[in-house]
Amino acid sequence: MKQAEQIRRLELNITPGLAGVRVDTLLRKHLLLSGTVIRRIKWLEDGILVDGVRVNTRFVPRAGQVLSVRLSDPERLSGVVPSPGKLDIVYEDEDIIVLNKAPGLSVHPGPGHFDDTLGNFLVHYYEKTNQPADFHPVHRLDRGTSGLLVVAKHPHAQERLKEQLHSPDFCRVYLAVCEGVPQPETGVVDAPLGPVDGSLMAQQVCPDGKPARTRYETVRTTGIRTLLCLELETGRTHQIRVHMAHIGHPLTGDFLYGTEDTSLITRTALHSHQLSFRHPVTGRSLHFVQPLPGDMEQLVPQGFSV
Repeated sequence: MKQAEQIRRLELNITPGLAGVRVDTLLRKHLLLSGTVIRRIKWLEDGILVDGVRVNTRFVPRAGQVLSVRLSDPERLSGVVPSPGKLDIVYEDEDIIVLNKAPGLSVHPGPGHFDDTLGNFLVHYYEKTNQPADFHPVHRLDRGTSGLLVVAKHPHAQERLKEQLHSPDFCRVYLAVCEGVPQPETGVVDAPLGPVDGSLMAQQVCPDGKPARTRYETVRTTGIRTLLCLELETGRTHQIRVHMAHIGHPLTGDFLYGTEDTSLITRTALHSHQLSFRHPVTGRSLHFVQPLPGDMEQLVPQGFSV
């Protein structure tokens, strides 16, 4: 027998203090739904219910009633094609999924990667587990970068997480191996970034670019290469890679901003090590850690020190 769909709903018990307040106000102020999400769900048969009966946003519930709204996608509109593939799931609930992305795996489908990306694998996983979820990315990792990534299961979670992206609530810590030994051993690279003219991908430090700040700290060094711990204060495209190249220490294996050497490592030596954020529905603080992968460990083995 096919498992029933796991439809995600939010409920609000109408207390005497909330009685007499219109549904649209309750959705915005108490369930924190955006206007975009409300406009999407109000047309659904099971979008907005009071005591199990469909109502419109002007409805005024009474004390003791229960307001319920659907968060799950009624249909997948992303256009992402489901395709089987390996997922390393670190955490999952009704609203989000945290993954340990493998190096070499693209996050989003695009030219040359129509059905072999993390997005494709996720949609297939949702189909296989009978979850009415679509691909709702929050942030991205470069194809060569490994490590932690959070993806929302519905538009409300996606919007709430994106609101955190450039705030202290959403913290990303990376491990990287660079060429040489940065001086000072701990510092901040504060250099605006913008696109390179004529390139679809490359970024550069430029005076009129978007503000970008990267904190780095030396973990250990061989004298030839250095393992760094880096924290993003902003999340610009290729930020760590461009900033480290800018100060004369490109990441090992970086084909775009440094020197590719597949005898050392077959990708850019960058790993999403720690990820912290507030849960988009419960508000609970979540923190995840993934250790340094083996292909980066061998570049700067344990035993060396600063």
